[in-house]
Amino acid sequence: MKEAVLVVTAVILSLAAAGAIVRIAIGPSLLDRVLASDVLLAILGAALAVDMAMNRHLNNLMLLVAIAVIGFIGSVTFARFVADRRGESNDS
Repeated sequence: MKEAVLVVTAVILSLAAAGAIVRIAIGPSLLDRVLASDVLLAILGAALAVDMAMNRHLNNLMLLVAIAVIGFIGSVTFARFVADRRGESNDS
């Protein structure tokens, strides 16, 4: 049963990662690409969490926290960048 759950989650996460990679490659806008890269980071975090749950260890916990922080800081930074650019285009 444990192996079946692992296979199902691996297939789902792989399909989700493939979709995110396609969105990063195709776009069409920069916002789509940044959002897809954030989703890819979340998928990587989910894969690490599944590994920790299946093997009953916490070895990757610091890496999981670092990935979450990097994803959050990257998203906030990009959102501020887009907000600043839209503010400049409205002023002219």
